[in-house]
This record gives sequence, C-alpha cells and structure tokens, in this order.
Amino acid sequence: MVKAGLYFYGVRPYLPSTLLFRSYWVVALGTAQVFQYGYVVYSDPDSFSEFMDGVSSAMAHSLLFIKLIILWVNQRLGVLAANAGDPEKWEPYNRELILKMKFPFEISTHPIYVAVTVVQFIHLVFVGWGIGFVNTLLVSLILHIGGQIDILQDWFKRAFARNELEQSNEITPQLLVTKHQQIIMFSENIENLYTYIAFMILLSNTLIICCLGFVIATSLDEPNAAAILVKSFMFYVTMNLDVFTYCYAGEYLSAKSKMIGDAAYDSVWYNVAAKNSRIVFFVVLRSQKQLTITCGKIMDLTLERFTSVVKASASYMSVLLAMY
Repeated sequence: MVKAGLYFYGVRPYLPSTLLFRSYWVVALGTAQVFQYGYVVYSDPDSFSEFMDGVSSAMAHSLLFIKLIILWVNQRLGVLAANAGDPEKWEPYNRELILKMKFPFEISTHPIYVAVTVVQFIHLVFVGWGIGFVNTLLVSLILHIGGQIDILQDWFKRAFARNELEQSNEITPQLLVTKHQQIIMFSENIENLYTYIAFMILLSNTLIICCLGFVIATSLDEPNAAAILVKSFMFYVTMNLDVFTYCYAGEYLSAKSKMIGDAAYDSVWYNVAAKNSRIVFFVVLRSQKQLTITCGKIMDLTLERFTSVVKASASYMSVLLAMY
C-alpha cells in the first residue's frame, strides 16, 4: 500500500510519472475544494448542522492537500426521499450529494446527478486512500526505527556480555556509537518530514472534531437523526484516530529511544577497559534527550497531547452549543 501510494500520490522522486500524478491531485483536490468552499461561503443550508457538516468535510480535504504538498516539498529527505419514484422530477435542493458542493450548473437531471455522485465517490475513495497512505508511511517509518533500536539494544547485550562465551568481538563500542548516530539522524529526518504535517493535523482536526461534535449534538432532534449520527460519528471516530496515530507514534518513538540508554546502562560496561566504558557514558548521556516527533517544532506529540486535543474540541463544541 505504501509503495503504491508513493507512486500514485507523486511522492516518489525522480520518476517521469511524478509530475503527472501531482498535476492530477492538484487539479482534482483544487477543483473539489473550490466547490466545497463554494458551498460553505455561498450556499444557504437548511440548518446550521448542515453548514458545519460541509465545513468539516471541506477541511478534511484541505488537510490531505496540505499533507501532500508537504510530502512533495520534502520528497528528497532520507526516508521517505420526495419524488423518489421519478428521479427526473427531483429538485436540486432535494438531491443529496456525498460531498457538500455548490456547482455552477444544475444537477436536476438524473444523468448529471448520477455522474456527479459517481465522480464524488471515486474521488472520496482516493482521498481516503491518500490519508491512509500518509499515515501508514509514518507508522512504517516509526516501526522501522523501533526495530533498529531493538537491534542496538541486542548489540549492547552482546558487546558487554557477562559471559565471555556470549560476548561478540565483532561489535565494537565505535560500532555502537555509529549505529546510535544513524538512528538519531533517521529520527531527525522523520521529524523534519512530519512536524508540519502534525501541526496542521492538530490544528485542523481540533476544529473538525469540534464541528462534528456539534453536528452530533444538534442532530438528535432532526427527523433523519439516525443517518446524520451514523455519518457524523464515523467521521468523528476517523478524525480522532488520525490524531491518535500521530500522537501514539511520537509516544512510541520517545519510549523506544529511552530504552537505548537503559540498555547501555544495564550492560556490563564496568568490566571493560576505561576507554570503551567512556563511550558507553556518552551513549547514556545522549539518550537522555529522547527522540520524538514534534508539532511544528513547538511541542512533542504524546498521548497526553491527544487528550488535550479532545478536551479542546469539547470546549469549543460547548461554546458553539451555548451560542446555538
């Protein structure tokens, strides 16, 4: 999935098809955004909850657009129901589209409505794939660096083993330091690639979650409350899961980096020459500065940060409900 996503979303550099795929996504997402925000700005929805639904949907697409742009810029980093029986008589305002959009043409005829719905559905599938691709790429990179940290821990055990028979002469202290430095550099590349993506996610998803919570809270008295609740709740869970993925990745990376210092300290470094034991001290000292993913280089991504986002969204939703 990740490999195919690198090609399809134009993230893979130095390929002739990259420019073609990027052009497609710029046109597709740009056109969709114009119509979506046209609905937000110029339409007159029947209720405020419909307006908030349109805003949250438009912002979710904007977030993918921003994610792809950041990945493109950093591609060279070292990681990488009335009249239901007669559809022809439906009025435009009775036609429910998958995505809230305002078109410069009428969709009152059945063929145009079906065509627009099909295009929206296909577009939405690819948007979902894009969001999943960006998040899966992060998870893959974090799991890779976690595996490298596990290898480094095993090297410490073998380089400074209590039993001389278990000790490996091939793993030198210099090799341990080099491996540790490679892990640090790889982590910094991940940080540079995803820090501003994480910033936009926390900022926009806080507002999206707030809007969706408002829609859920105000739709309980609507005639079609069940349909609105199912749609909004699934969207709400997805947005929370998006934030949780990044925060958990940051928490996981910090916890794994702490294990490097623990493994070095728990090794039998005191049984080796003073020259080699001093190298272990530097590894322990450097490990005190944990590896992490930041949000716009402002704050670390942790599970505590995720709870802060949920709390902030709930606070904003309370304000909207009080003003409604």
